[in-house]
Amino acid sequence: MKKVLLPLFCFHLSYCAMGQTVTQKLQAAWKQFENDPQLSHAISSLYVVDATTGGVLFDRNGQTGLAPASTQKIITAAAAYALLGKDYRYKTELRYNGQLTDGFLIGDLFITGKGDPTLGSWRWDRTNAEKVIGDFTGAMQRAGIRSMKGHVYVDISEWEDQSVNDRWIWQDIGNYYGSGISALPWRENQFDIHLRSGDKVGDLVSIRYTVPTVVYFNEYTSALTSGPPGSGDQAYAYIAPRVLRGTIPVKENDFVIGVSLINGPVQLAWSITDSLKKMGFGDQVLPTVINQENKEAMGKIDKGDPVLYTAVSPSLDTIIYWLNKKSINLYAEALLKTMAFEKKGFGTTENGINTVKDFWKGQGIDPGELNIYDGSGLSPMNRVTTHAQVQVLQYARKQEWYSSFVHSLPEYNGMSMKSGTIGDVKAFTGIQKAKNGREYLFSFIVNNYNGSSSALVGKMYKVLNNLK
Repeated sequence: MKKVLLPLFCFHLSYCAMGQTVTQKLQAAWKQFENDPQLSHAISSLYVVDATTGGVLFDRNGQTGLAPASTQKIITAAAAYALLGKDYRYKTELRYNGQLTDGFLIGDLFITGKGDPTLGSWRWDRTNAEKVIGDFTGAMQRAGIRSMKGHVYVDISEWEDQSVNDRWIWQDIGNYYGSGISALPWRENQFDIHLRSGDKVGDLVSIRYTVPTVVYFNEYTSALTSGPPGSGDQAYAYIAPRVLRGTIPVKENDFVIGVSLINGPVQLAWSITDSLKKMGFGDQVLPTVINQENKEAMGKIDKGDPVLYTAVSPSLDTIIYWLNKKSINLYAEALLKTMAFEKKGFGTTENGINTVKDFWKGQGIDPGELNIYDGSGLSPMNRVTTHAQVQVLQYARKQEWYSSFVHSLPEYNGMSMKSGTIGDVKAFTGIQKAKNGREYLFSFIVNNYNGSSSALVGKMYKVLNNLK
C-alpha cells in the first residue's frame, strides 16, 4: 500500500507546485503589465483555469463586464453548435407559378431565403455567385422554361426587415465588416470598389469600377484623398449619403476596398433577372422583394409548387471555421438570427440574443455576465466577463464537436485563440497546451488603453507566454 500511495502523493505535490508556479508567474507578469503607462487609464481582465481540473489559476476582474470585441464570436459559435448541430445546413428554395406553354412562362419565380450567409460566397466552389446563378437558371431550363413574363420575388419575410444592427457605429456599417444580414444574404453582402489614387499626397482618388456591378452604385461619390506611401487602407464608406472618405496611398492604380452591400436581396434578384435576360428571357422579368411590410399582400400570391431547386449550404462546422478564422461578422449575425428562427419562429437580433442568453443560463452562466447586443462583438456596447468566456470554453471542451471548434480558432503567438479588436479594445480568448502537457483555458480583455494596438499586443503576449 505504501508503494502505491507514495507515487500518488509525489504526483500531487508535483502538480500543486506546478500550479503554484504558473500562478506565481502570471502574478508577476500581471503586476508588470498593469503598471505599464499604456494601461494608466485602462481596465483589464484575465481569467485562467486548468482545463482538466477546472481549477482557477488566475483571476483579475473576472466578473467585470468589458467590451470583448470579436472574442464574443466564441459565445455565438458554441451556442450555435449546441442549438443547431454541427451538420446544420441552410436551404434556399426556388419555385415558380403561372402558366407554362411551349417553354413560355406567364408567371413568377420565388426564391425563399432562410438566412444562408454562404449564398454567393467565394469561400467554397459550390457557393460562389456564378455557380448559384447557374444552378437557379439551369433548374428553370430543366423544367422546360425558356422564356417568361413576370417577376422574380425574393422572400425575406421570415426574418426581420432591419438588417443592420442599431448598436453598431456609423463608421462601421458602410464597410464590408459592418454588413447587415437579412434572410437572403448575397455574396456575403459586400462588394469591391477599385480605386486610383494621385501622384501627390492630397490628390483626389477616383473610382474605377466595382466587382460585381452593383445596383444603384452610381449614387456613390469619392471624397477620398491620396495619403503617404505605405499608409494603407484608411478608406471608409458611408451610406447616407453614399460617399467614400479617408485616404489610400499615393500612386495606386488599382487599390481595392471592401464595401457593404446594403440590399443583398435586391442585388440577388437583379443578378438573376440580368442572367435571364442574357439567356433570351426578354426584358419583362422584374425583381421584387417580399418582406414584413408587404407580406400580407404578397401572401395572396401562389408561390408555386413543387420546388424547382434547393441551394444547400456547407455544414455549420465549416461555416464556423470561417467565422472564427477570418472573424466574419456577417456569419455571426446570421447564426444569431438563425438560432432565433429555429427556436422562436422568427429571425431577429433580439430573439437571437435572448435565445443565446437563455441557453448559457442553462449551462450555469449568469445572464448578467453576457450583456450583449449582437453576435459578432462589433458593437462597442457589448459587455462580457472573462469568467463567462472561459465557462463557454469549459462547456465546449466536453462536447463532441470540440475538435472542430478548436480547429476554427486562429493561431497567434503560437497559441490557439480568437482575437478581438475595436476602438481602444484588444482581447484574446482561447486554449493553450503547455510544454508540460497541461492545458489551459483563458480570456484576456483590455479596454480603454492608450497608444498603439501593436505595442499593447506585445505586452499581452508577454503575459500569456507564461502558459506555454
